[in-house]
Amino acid sequence: QVQLVESGGGLVQPGGSLRLSCAGSGFNLDYYAIGWFRQAPGKEREGVSCLSGRDGSTYTENDMKGRFTISRDNIKNTVYLQMNSLKPEDPAVYYCATRGRGSSCPRGVWIYEYENWGQGTQVTVSS
Repeated sequence: QVQLVESGGGLVQPGGSLRLSCAGSGFNLDYYAIGWFRQAPGKEREGVSCLSGRDGSTYTENDMKGRFTISRDNIKNTVYLQMNSLKPEDPAVYYCATRGRGSSCPRGVWIYEYENWGQGTQVTVSS
């Protein structure tokens, strides 16, 4: 019954910006911690950022701090990932997911802690 749908991906030039959306249905996203992940061709899926369902606290991996920002619109039941200053190493399929081990964000975004996943949205960085 829980469903997540990512959108907002596309083609952007290096240094450009995109805002990804993760729309939830069948549940209230505020009840869960929501994580963003990405997977580039030939690489393992890696955690990007987490937004807590309790107090709105966030965690972002060091490689993305200062460039990526996670946020939520409770009225739209949507979590966003604002990506600025995109680099050639950022292209990937980006996924959102609910954290299965609680509504808080620990000091990391680990794939094995998440249980409900969207289908992903592709981000391409090219000049």
